[in-house]
Amino acid sequence: MKLDDVLFIDSLPKLDLHGFDRDSARVAINDFILDNKKMGNEIFVIVHGIGAGIMREVCINTLNLNKSVLEFKSAYNNRGCMLVQIRL
Repeated sequence: MKLDDVLFIDSLPKLDLHGFDRDSARVAINDFILDNKKMGNEIFVIVHGIGAGIMREVCINTLNLNKSVLEFKSAYNNRGCMLVQIRL
């Protein structure tokens, strides 16, 4: 499955970063990637919110540095969410 094929994100595993600071968000994202890799979930959602864009930037930087991440993009109908595809 490709990220472009995802229509409904409600059934995907989610990590909500509301209330996190930058450092704990980085750790939570990397832990969530590892957990989903162990569970066999190839695609999941990270909710970073819209706000000032700080969490979005942290999310993008962390995903760029993680070698398990194949692709990520903003959800087409929600700018506050990031769809992520990882290598299993």
